[in-house]
Amino acid sequence: MGWLFLLPGLAFYIVFVFWPIIQTAWYSFYSWNGVDASTWVGFDNFIRVFTDPVLRGSIAHSFYLIIPFALIPVALGIILASLIRDVRSKTFSSVAQVCMFLPRVIPGAAAGVAWTWMLAQDGIVNQMLKAMGLGSHATAWLGNQRTALNAVGVIGFWLQLGFCIVLLSAGIGSISKSLYEAASIDGAGWWSQLWHITLPGLRGQIAVCLTMTMVAALASFDVVFMATQGGPGYSTMVPGVMVYRLAFTQNKVGLASALAVVLMILVLLVVGPLQRLVQGKSEEAA
Repeated sequence: MGWLFLLPGLAFYIVFVFWPIIQTAWYSFYSWNGVDASTWVGFDNFIRVFTDPVLRGSIAHSFYLIIPFALIPVALGIILASLIRDVRSKTFSSVAQVCMFLPRVIPGAAAGVAWTWMLAQDGIVNQMLKAMGLGSHATAWLGNQRTALNAVGVIGFWLQLGFCIVLLSAGIGSISKSLYEAASIDGAGWWSQLWHITLPGLRGQIAVCLTMTMVAALASFDVVFMATQGGPGYSTMVPGVMVYRLAFTQNKVGLASALAVVLMILVLLVVGPLQRLVQGKSEEAA
């Protein structure tokens, strides 16, 4: 009888999650403009995903964004969360966590628009550079092919850092204080405590942070679409924006579906081993 209670949720999952995935995979084997009759093309769409330089470049850009979206926020988040733990004032610690988490509650689209203004030729970033005597470095950060992708990475870093700090701070709070006190008595310094106590104790939280931020990088859409729409040229094009363009502006539903399937497989290939590694370490520790 217990299975009967699962049926509504299972039916909802099949209709709204599993079936769209199956349909997307099915469309990826056809050439279809979304209106007329479709034509079976086999794996041609997948071959084009890996041979077309623009499509292949969009995938490379999403992997590059893992650095500012995931690796830097997690590394910096560990250090900042450890520093916040050492703050004796609980009020200051709570205010610091709230301030750092604020960017996370802002929608990515709104953040993209706000940063577009700040990174414009006459935006506040360039005004600050000019005030510091660095006006020669001022540029339209999102309009320059050499700087646009890194500028998008800055927006992603700003959005993800607060989430990492709050989650890692919660994890540090669960580590027994007696471990830090014993390490201090034995003469262990701050970096030694971070390496031998904090990092092993945060293994699960670090895995969650890396999983969430890597998925945000690989499947990014709102930030890139609102900030650059993949431009200038294709310098910031990512699979999420490319799928939108192919399906809704170029009427290439089959090719868009193939790119979406490839993106889904890449996300699983990146996140899956990470989860297995963490689970394996946890079982060894148990």
